[in-house]
Amino acid sequence: MTLSELSLRNAKRQAADYLVYFVTIIMAAALLYAFNGLVFSGEIRELYSMMSSLPMAIVPASIVVVCIFGWLVSYAANFMLTRRSRELGTYILIGLENRQVARLFFLENLAVGGCALVLGLLIGNLLFQALRAMILALFEMPYVFSLAVSLPAAGLTLAYFLLIYLLALYKSRKRIREMKIYDLIYFDRQNEEAVIRTGRNRRRMFALSIVFGIVGTFLLMIGNLLLGIIGAGCVIFFLYGFFLTFASGVPAFFEKHPAGKYRGQNLLVFRTLTAKLGTMGMVMATISLLLTATLIALGTGLVFRGIFDGRAAEHACFDLYIGAGEKGRPVDQAYLDYIEGNIPVEQSLTYEVRLHENNGVRQYLDDCGIEYFYTYRQDPVIRYSDYAALRAVAGYPAAKMEPGQYLIHCIPYLSEPLEDFRQPITAGGRMLAPGGVYTEHLIQRYAADNGQGYILVVPDEAAAGCALLHHAYAAKTVRPVGEEQVEELFRISNRIAERERGDTYDSDDYDTVYASVYEEKTAAYMTALTVLPLYYLALALTMTAATILTIQQLGESRHYRRQFALLDKMGMDAGEMAKALRTQFAIYYAMPAVPPLLIGIPFILNLAKQPEPEIMVGLSSPAAIVAIALGVFFLVYAVYIGVAYISLKKNVLPER
Repeated sequence: MTLSELSLRNAKRQAADYLVYFVTIIMAAALLYAFNGLVFSGEIRELYSMMSSLPMAIVPASIVVVCIFGWLVSYAANFMLTRRSRELGTYILIGLENRQVARLFFLENLAVGGCALVLGLLIGNLLFQALRAMILALFEMPYVFSLAVSLPAAGLTLAYFLLIYLLALYKSRKRIREMKIYDLIYFDRQNEEAVIRTGRNRRRMFALSIVFGIVGTFLLMIGNLLLGIIGAGCVIFFLYGFFLTFASGVPAFFEKHPAGKYRGQNLLVFRTLTAKLGTMGMVMATISLLLTATLIALGTGLVFRGIFDGRAAEHACFDLYIGAGEKGRPVDQAYLDYIEGNIPVEQSLTYEVRLHENNGVRQYLDDCGIEYFYTYRQDPVIRYSDYAALRAVAGYPAAKMEPGQYLIHCIPYLSEPLEDFRQPITAGGRMLAPGGVYTEHLIQRYAADNGQGYILVVPDEAAAGCALLHHAYAAKTVRPVGEEQVEELFRISNRIAERERGDTYDSDDYDTVYASVYEEKTAAYMTALTVLPLYYLALALTMTAATILTIQQLGESRHYRRQFALLDKMGMDAGEMAKALRTQFAIYYAMPAVPPLLIGIPFILNLAKQPEPEIMVGLSSPAAIVAIALGVFFLVYAVYIGVAYISLKKNVLPER
């Protein structure tokens, strides 16, 4: 048998022994190809002018993913070298040279990677179609399935894979060539060296790491960049300190509670667990760090998605909206002239937003402890006729107001407290009783819009005596306002600002221009630019962490089989052995996942409360974001857990 034939045979056997690793490498290639496909897709770039900058987000994310998968391949190659060191040492004993064995190991791993790459490219094409459909759905464009290989994407994926495998396997090849036969044969007996050797110091470090974890989590939530970096450092110290010292904490616990040592399967479970943690504390800490980053990336992506969707929904309620920024200045004729010549309008309205002489509603919301940012001193008001016309322009059903009443239109966030506001108001010398509360989107986030969070709708004659705040224009167009048309309206706004204010700059004085399709496309672009790369990273991180845990666990199957065979001979019941295996397995997978939950959940909750409260509602509310992030996180994690447990149970427990 030639060296190449032996390499091919070993590669087949290696793929069978480490199926989870092989499948993960296939998915890694698929992920890289799918996102590279987005980089080179002309169709995606043509969706929106700014989509040409999508590669600027995808390529850096891909570089990080390549580093992550590179570490996975390097770890797996080293793990396989450890597991097969006696076999490789035997090859040297029977006459092969170190360089030949190193080449054998290199070729068989390269063969596994090559097969994974080919399969990954095939699956990646389907995954690219899923990403393509997702982005087209963001832009509300029709999707037609079209399977075609992108040669530039395939070439870049090949380059990534060569970089990953050549660098990862070079280290193993160099190690084999330099190792002696004795070192190679007994290489699998090497354990991780203890960083902290004495038990007392380990227990002190364990307690100190807990303190650092708490402090680091709080620093991450403050929102300051420098403190956030310090907090991240504290969290990293916590994770590595915790897992490097945990193994010494279990014996110390049982020394103080000796009765618990022999209860049930505690002795078996925790003895095996501490022995494993004692030899792979650094690895477990790294995996926990990856899972922490996964959860934070998922949560951050969901928060960004909520922000983009919420702002777009609020700004896109009219086909076209222009709010005059400078108080008292009407909507400039330059806008109206351009619209008349270039944008067919079905229905339009130029109207006024005024300020009530009192601030009863604002004071009521302040008294209720509602967290919202106001810039008005008085309550904003609008005439009922203008409000009714605005609803028609937006496509909302009519809002009925009885004589002697006023209405409130507010963002959904404020609807519950304002439903309970039953105080009459005086406007234009008339006493008005409270009527209904409406919550459709009406552009109510900024001072130049239809109230800030809320607006009072009063009879036309009652609004006449109120001070003018600003003018605005809203229109329902025959066709969606195009991107070039919106850009021209922006240029008109800039020219007006330069004319009115000269060299001074005040963003609050600039006119507001919104167009529904433009806002929706901008939200879709921002989602693709930020959320997709975060999900990309999260999936890569989870796959890497779960794969390493799984190949570690399955790699110990022969040891577990001998252990449970001995317990079987000693008379342990099959049910007790299955229970011990389940407990040990559950703790093993839960250990690196618990710290990310303790760090990630408070971080995501705090992050989701930072944007404007009115847009973080429904599926974008903080509680919903945490629930969705945890659901996605555990869905991917559970797949690996299920596969590993079924395989381990089948191979480990004695058959009866």
